[in-house]
Amino acid sequence: MSTNLAPSIPIIEAPKEKLSLKEKISYGFGDFGNGFMFDLGQLYLLKFLTDVAGIHAAAAGMIFLVSKLFAAVADPIVGSSIDYRKNIGKRGKFRPYLVFGSLALAFITVLLFISPDFSYTGKLVYAYGIYMIWGVAYSFTNIPYGSLAAAMTQDAEDRTSLATFRQIGSLGALLITSIVVMPLVVQFENPSVGFPVTMGIMCVIGIISFYICFRNTKERNVCTAPPTEKLSFKSIFKTFVQNKPLLTLVLMTIFSISAYNIKSALLIYFAQYNLGSVTLVASMSFIIIGSSFLGVIMMPKLVARFGKKNTAMLGFAICIVADLINFCIPTNIYSFTILSAIAFIGISIPNGITWAFVSDIIDYGEWVSGERKEATTYSLFNFSRKLAQSLAGFISGIGLSLIGYIPNVAQSAGTLLGIKGLLTLYPAVTLTFALIIIGSLYKLTDEKHAEIILDLKSRHV
Repeated sequence: MSTNLAPSIPIIEAPKEKLSLKEKISYGFGDFGNGFMFDLGQLYLLKFLTDVAGIHAAAAGMIFLVSKLFAAVADPIVGSSIDYRKNIGKRGKFRPYLVFGSLALAFITVLLFISPDFSYTGKLVYAYGIYMIWGVAYSFTNIPYGSLAAAMTQDAEDRTSLATFRQIGSLGALLITSIVVMPLVVQFENPSVGFPVTMGIMCVIGIISFYICFRNTKERNVCTAPPTEKLSFKSIFKTFVQNKPLLTLVLMTIFSISAYNIKSALLIYFAQYNLGSVTLVASMSFIIIGSSFLGVIMMPKLVARFGKKNTAMLGFAICIVADLINFCIPTNIYSFTILSAIAFIGISIPNGITWAFVSDIIDYGEWVSGERKEATTYSLFNFSRKLAQSLAGFISGIGLSLIGYIPNVAQSAGTLLGIKGLLTLYPAVTLTFALIIIGSLYKLTDEKHAEIILDLKSRHV
């Protein structure tokens, strides 16, 4: 492949000094804040729609599918609008969105958990509309945040550290929201009040966390002018198809994130019906998600020894084996929790490494095209996450309907087995596909990326 393309836009070079620990931790606070709004939808919205709003499980699944697909299509438009923005101020290209975007996202997140006194059709229309709006608001917060890492540094070790702290922040938010939300909700006699009040509290934490990220991070390697190519669907599509590592990561993510999200969405059903108490989800989540920090902590050393690609494959393999065993053995709260914890340790590793992959892929895109499009590239990757999330929500809702789930009653033996299968067997199958894809198709090795960075630096001289 030719590497003689000259950059057509001015770029501020990243300085040679390493990122400080404070800046890395502050970057992780961004995903911590993100989780206090995003995780609420992934963990509790399906439960809210089926059991509080009274929407049928299959219809709730369709809400996830259609709304997430809408948000997925909107993502490249949002990303391109950020890349093509003119008059970038002293606060940077991406950081201002963390403040204003999080405020809007917090407000809409609360509205997401309100069930107006409408007819059944009215409730469906409201749920579709507010979830679509929520998806766009999330894009205007998450895409700038995800693009920020590539603008902070091009150092491979620092990028792994940023990915690690980001995953720690994400898991921290997932852990806390998994533990505290339902115990807070049940303190209210009416869940129609308990849900929005609890979500409002969570969102305040999210806003504060995003501000910490905004306040203590700095953009260094960032375009100071919009791309010269005219913004169009063709330019967005060109960015996508030119970047083969991005195509591979998108395909892998469709399988890996759908597995991760269906685990998150179905655990509350498993706790309530298979184990007999919805409040068990708090203690189980504490152990399961808390254990996954081990995977994140080990990630930098594993990457240093095996490389990003091989380490991601190892994580997938651990999760697949644990989930298969968990499905095959009889249901027991202790064995289920231990094996689920091992599975989360495994899946947390590739989920964390993904963020380092994205930063490398942004560099690759500049290398092959001559133009640096951080937000557009990240939004195209985010498209795959939204698609996976829509599939997970759809499969959760349709799956519950197919196995005969009826809210708030004792479930049949077949339904209980179906819940367990959705929670363990589906992730094992989809993660097998993810492992094969990353293992056979992803060619942007750490060594190749290092060569690309050297070439980019020589062009910028």
